[in-house]
Amino acid sequence: MIKAIIFDLDQTLLNRQASLESFTDAQYDRYIDYLTPVSKAEFKSKFMDFDNNGYVWKDKVYAALIEYFNIRGLTKDELLEDYITTFCDYCVPFPYLYETLDELTANNYKLGIITNGKFPFQLHNINALKLDTYMDTILISEQENIKKPNPLIFEKAAKQLGFAMHECLFVGDNFENDYQAAKNADMHAIYKANHQAMPTSNIPFINNLDELISQLKNV
Repeated sequence: MIKAIIFDLDQTLLNRQASLESFTDAQYDRYIDYLTPVSKAEFKSKFMDFDNNGYVWKDKVYAALIEYFNIRGLTKDELLEDYITTFCDYCVPFPYLYETLDELTANNYKLGIITNGKFPFQLHNINALKLDTYMDTILISEQENIKKPNPLIFEKAAKQLGFAMHECLFVGDNFENDYQAAKNADMHAIYKANHQAMPTSNIPFINNLDELISQLKNV
């Protein structure tokens, strides 16, 4: 019987793509005096390319942008500091986030987050979405010095929640680091496909968070 639900953050609870769109739009406006004649569309497009779905930290992203567009009078450190301090102001939740968390809480599930990423950057994003008010444990890889897919980070979350691994279910959008890693750690898992092509067939999945409740009946 599932007693705890543990979530990935980016592209699972936090709509990272929409958040980045909003952030880069505003960042361009803040630094427009340095970025012309680069268009906003060009700036945002190359940011996304260099970001590689979050797998490249922003110091390298901004260094690449400055070189690509030959930007003068603005350093990667200035842009990085702006990103670190203000990105949380642009965090966008996925639809049905709060309704789903409210229903899970009402049904006495314990809740947690395991996310790879920088600390306290990821914590600021979690707090911006008020996810901290729902969660019984939050593990951020840089703070824990363990990252997914290492099973130790899943084991630590289960221990903090007070349940055996088979009593926990993990929900995430990365097939290797979330779904398969949780399964390898002896947790149940559901893949959040986000309407993308499935990496393999015959696995439990959701596209939207409001589908999670009904999927729990099949675990």
